[in-house]
Amino acid sequence: MAQIIRSARDLRSVCAMFKDTAGQEDLTRAIIGCGVRVHEMWGPGLLESIYKECLVIELHADGHRTDKSRKLRLVYKGHDLKTDFWPDLVVDDSVVVELKAVEKIAPVHKAQVITYLKLTGLPVGLLMNFNVPLLQQGVHRLVRPDLLLRT
Repeated sequence: MAQIIRSARDLRSVCAMFKDTAGQEDLTRAIIGCGVRVHEMWGPGLLESIYKECLVIELHADGHRTDKSRKLRLVYKGHDLKTDFWPDLVVDDSVVVELKAVEKIAPVHKAQVITYLKLTGLPVGLLMNFNVPLLQQGVHRLVRPDLLLRT
């Protein structure tokens, strides 16, 4: 039976029922650190594309590889849909990073990252919203669903 989530407390309870087995904690922490440095420099209010370029500079300075052009092709029942998707960044061939500069993260933004994880086969993604007073308030770590184990 599906559990209805009505509050943040309910959400914490449901999340506690699963163990994240995706790994990459050190890498996601490093990416967030790079994002914090960018956010400390500019704060909220710029376009996603600016934050992306600055984040790439920070990641490269820390010795990470970034891919801004990873194309994801969609195929439905053997039919190429001739539609491409591009995650904002893939870092060290391990983490999808999707950047936003929006008033509020919507469920569709998280779904977008989960879809990118499924399409790439990568274990973990970061959804980073730079339109917040402190970047830590705008960071969401998301795990490919098959890597969540029920505890």
